[in-house]
Amino acid sequence: MERRIYEAVVEGNIISLLNLLQEDALILDRITPELAGVFDSRKSSPLHLATSKGYLDIVKILVSVNPEMCFVCDRDGKNPVHIAAIKGHVSVIKEFVKGRPNAARMLTERGETILHAFVRFDQLEAMEFLVEAINDHEFMNSEDDDGNTLLHICI
Repeated sequence: MERRIYEAVVEGNIISLLNLLQEDALILDRITPELAGVFDSRKSSPLHLATSKGYLDIVKILVSVNPEMCFVCDRDGKNPVHIAAIKGHVSVIKEFVKGRPNAARMLTERGETILHAFVRFDQLEAMEFLVEAINDHEFMNSEDDDGNTLLHICI
């Protein structure tokens, strides 16, 4: 059963997840906290994977069960919010900012903010949302480990 839930999360298959819930209505109560803390070979959690695919409903479930996973970094030093920024999944970013706004302020292993990721990966719609949501001049002018601000990497 655990494997089937993991596969449903990775695939973003809500129908499979609902079918599993019909088989055992309490399965998420028993297994999701455990599943939410499992990592693959890249140190990615199910939350990283669901975020990468933009599976908002699954992200909501995983965050509600284990909100601290928003702060856990993968092998590349990125938390799930960084992954959402790179992929430009605005609805997922909104969920993180609503539920765990400090996760959006975490730095990558290179000292980059989520804003740096928006610029590097040309995710301007997502960046516009976050800038309005956070509205913090100091955060907007953050430098990475090389001293680069957003303006430096735009050039």
